Amino acid sequence: MSFLKKITTAAVLAFGVTAAPASAQELKIGLITPPPHQWTRSAGHLAERLAAESEGRLKLSVFPAGQLGSEAQMLQQLQSGALDLAFMTVGEFANRDEEFNILVAPYLVETAEQAAKLLEGPTAAALQGKLGKLGLKGLGFGMAGMRIVLLSQPLGEEGTVKGRKIRTVPLASELDFWSMAGAAPTPLPLPDLFDSYANGQIDGMQLDLEGTFNTRYYDYSKAVLNSRHMIFPMVAVASGRKWQSLSEADRALIERLVAEETAAIRAAYPKIDADYAAKLAGAGVQVEEAGPEIFGSAVASWYETWRAKTPRLTELEAEAKALRGN
Repeated sequence: MSFLKKITTAAVLAFGVTAAPASAQELKIGLITPPPHQWTRSAGHLAERLAAESEGRLKLSVFPAGQLGSEAQMLQQLQSGALDLAFMTVGEFANRDEEFNILVAPYLVETAEQAAKLLEGPTAAALQGKLGKLGLKGLGFGMAGMRIVLLSQPLGEEGTVKGRKIRTVPLASELDFWSMAGAAPTPLPLPDLFDSYANGQIDGMQLDLEGTFNTRYYDYSKAVLNSRHMIFPMVAVASGRKWQSLSEADRALIERLVAEETAAIRAAYPKIDADYAAKLAGAGVQVEEAGPEIFGSAVASWYETWRAKTPRLTELEAEAKALRGN
């Protein structure tokens, strides 16, 4: 049994809302993140608030760590109405609508504060509006920390990630980026990542400071590179079928609470990144600063390719430039 699966045994009990009346409507929210992760903790907080503000009419059970399946499987459950809500990475949407790929463009912003603002902007809002075509109701964007790179062996003389087998999500733009960097992108579900890295099936990954510390990936890493090269967006969604069955009052309540939780997630990550950087330092982990040079010419090549694929990228770049102030 993997490390991540072991820590999810009591997750539903831990996050489930109790003392609901017999007439309570039961809802489910699915995630791939483990219980300690901020997204899962926020889902638990959402469950508590939903029960309290509906006076027990709505009960939300939280299923973290892929307990309901992969994100592709959860998306199918949302579309059929078998799953009510989910906090999902952008990957499954990007593979169905190319424009969502622009949200993980490399080096769009420099800080988590700028990333949060970008996900509140007009381009992100326009993308959320497209989720109806997938049978979903978009409820807001969250995020994880800025992406960093973990390697099981130090950078070589070239100082790049070339030749490394890197775990990715199955997202076209991300696969392109790592391929352009000369690496071998290897999609893996998050619950399988720990064992694959510990067993040497992959040479590295991009993650965040939070996951690096909480899952102790640093124990298996000879290089922890603070590249901050990408945003990692989360999309909060509801099943379109389920949404139509809810009363107008319940829709308004869920929409407001999820918007507040996703805003809180976005606002939390600058401090989360700083806190986990300090925790890693306290654990004796050397986190090295790293810039675009570790990816060779991949950044320029990626933009050349993806500007041609989706012109909306230039709109997002303009927003990001204004946030960076350059």
